[in-house]
Amino acid sequence: MKHEITTLNTKKTLAASLKKLMMHKPLGKISISELITDCGVNRKTFYYHFQDIYDLLKWILEQEAIEVVKGFDLLVNPEEALLFAIGYVDENKHIINCAYDAMGREEMKRFFFTDFYGVVQSIVQNILQEQKLCVSDHFVSFIITFYTEALAGMLINYFQEKEQFDRQELVDDLIFMLKNSIPNMLENRAEFERMN
Repeated sequence: MKHEITTLNTKKTLAASLKKLMMHKPLGKISISELITDCGVNRKTFYYHFQDIYDLLKWILEQEAIEVVKGFDLLVNPEEALLFAIGYVDENKHIINCAYDAMGREEMKRFFFTDFYGVVQSIVQNILQEQKLCVSDHFVSFIITFYTEALAGMLINYFQEKEQFDRQELVDDLIFMLKNSIPNMLENRAEFERMN
């Protein structure tokens, strides 16, 4: 247990250092030497925990965003998870932009996909249970993936836009769209599958 705490603290120290350095320069220009000097650990310690700086960046995103979203009660309040994710992007635009520049759109979309999959899945499962609909697993998986891809793409567009969006308005629009289009689609699909 003590080793796990030490490991987590070391990773957090490295993460804080990388975030600080990214405020002043692009990720691709930050060296391991610069990072370890800033946080006071040696090279061996860095490589014990991470393969490279990109691995550290992925860990930061996973710890700060994905793991937190997993903690929300998505059946009760998916809006909270969306608000958190959009708020995280707003408050950490420099990190997100560095990550986007370093990893590209598809890799960033994968992170956001992971964030939103549980949100969409909980909405779909809740609708299926409430309306007592019987829909094939294949279609349920398809619809969850479809809407998750849309949300992940929207979030990337959101942080790339130069103009400011109203966070709450965006979440309200997304939830409205999800809660109004998904039930109709599931009802129609259940009817279609019953007839065929």
